[in-house]
Amino acid sequence: MYSSTRTFYHRKVMLILASQSPRRRELLERAGFRFTVRPVIVDESWREGEDPESHVCRLAREKAHAAPAAEADVVLGADTVVVVDGEILGKPVDSADAARMLRLLSGRDHYVFTGVCLKRGNVELTGAERTLVRFAALDEAEIRAYIASGEPMDKAGAYGIQGLASRFIERIEGCYFNVVGLPVARVYRMLKQLQTLPRPV
Repeated sequence: MYSSTRTFYHRKVMLILASQSPRRRELLERAGFRFTVRPVIVDESWREGEDPESHVCRLAREKAHAAPAAEADVVLGADTVVVVDGEILGKPVDSADAARMLRLLSGRDHYVFTGVCLKRGNVELTGAERTLVRFAALDEAEIRAYIASGEPMDKAGAYGIQGLASRFIERIEGCYFNVVGLPVARVYRMLKQLQTLPRPV
């Protein structure tokens, strides 16, 4: 991995994370990537007829396009949602919304989708990762206590698998880091692929 990231920087290519998520920043740092953060804000509203994979890929692209970058730089945009019974759960708007989401997840399987877009000039790669998560059954006291911790409020689906909610996770199928907010292995593969693509004219 490190040889690949060195190749990027020997070519004086900057990796830009177009996200204000501290979890994505931490995942990239732990994986040994060097990058700079340029947070962007886009409208994350769901469009009628949009399936979860299309939704997260569209938002990842919009974030990658919104970040200022030089022609040779690589911009990374990402978006994560939780899906249960076909309903897309983004970040809760308040504690009541967080409680509603946690009740939906309680004792059931759900999916976490993360869309990833890498953009360099007019060359773009986009893909999505899906992970199945099994949630333990929660009672109202557990839901209230978890919301009181503040942890659910800035996370898709109103929980953080890497934090206090780890006690509620019975099993997962797929990439754990995807549930945290960024499928690091997919990002790495896409970066390697991007290096083999022709440089934009």
